[in-house]
Amino acid sequence: MSNASIWRGVIPAITTPFTADGQVDHAFLGKHANQLIDAGCTGIVPLGSLGEAATLSFEEKVEIIRTLVKALNGRAPVIPGIAALSTAEAVRLAKEAKALGCSGLMVLPPYVYSTDWREMGAHLRAVIAATDLPCMLYNNPVAYKTDFAPEQIAELAHEFPNVQAVKESSGDVRRFAGIRALLGDRVELLVGMDDAIVEGVAMGARGWIAGLVNAYPKESVKLFELARDGGADAALELYRWFLPLLRLDTVPTFVQLIKLVQAKVGMGSEQVRAPRLAVAGAEREAALRVIDHAIAHAPKV
Repeated sequence: MSNASIWRGVIPAITTPFTADGQVDHAFLGKHANQLIDAGCTGIVPLGSLGEAATLSFEEKVEIIRTLVKALNGRAPVIPGIAALSTAEAVRLAKEAKALGCSGLMVLPPYVYSTDWREMGAHLRAVIAATDLPCMLYNNPVAYKTDFAPEQIAELAHEFPNVQAVKESSGDVRRFAGIRALLGDRVELLVGMDDAIVEGVAMGARGWIAGLVNAYPKESVKLFELARDGGADAALELYRWFLPLLRLDTVPTFVQLIKLVQAKVGMGSEQVRAPRLAVAGAEREAALRVIDHAIAHAPKV
């Protein structure tokens, strides 16, 4: 497997399944990962925002990585999110991921603390330099309050050969053009917001770190392939059906909503870890209308 190929295709940001008593459900996690690869996904990204990584202990993160590497057994790359409150812990997790057999890293800014490029850049440099694994920078200023501009991404890519990809989740599709203008094909671009997938592919993205794929893997793979191979017109009909679901990925309760979709289609449970609680009331009713409509009108793929 070439390094470039690990950043292409539909790569689920896999949800972390929990048992009724709040423990990580490792048996389901391994099964779910293989279901996603069976459907045509090309890798697995655990320990991301959707994976509720901020609520997981260091030991739980290590065990999740261990479970996925063992369950996939070389079928597809495991590319964990590397984030922590401190730079030292993020570096330690990166080294553990390498030791456990991961194929790459998704490098995030630190949790909670965000200031200027001097400090945020120093954090990223420490994590990237911790191993020789290929790295994907994750830019999500909405969630992490840190925005990596194209110029800053280019700075890191010129400095570190193992910076190979960027997951862009700023919500501004113009960022794809901005990164390409500075780096050309030096880095692979990946879409990080579900409801921007067709637009992102049109701007040169070759991968999708996807969320709703946890419930609809075949449909996600088909949508990506249509957008990649035929453009927006080819993807339009499937995108129109999928968009109300994909928009569930862009609100504060996206974890609960995606897990609700999983539960409704038999691909997981709603169990989340506090402080998150399952959605209720009007929000739940509105989500169920969207989900039930999608189920009733599901396309054949």
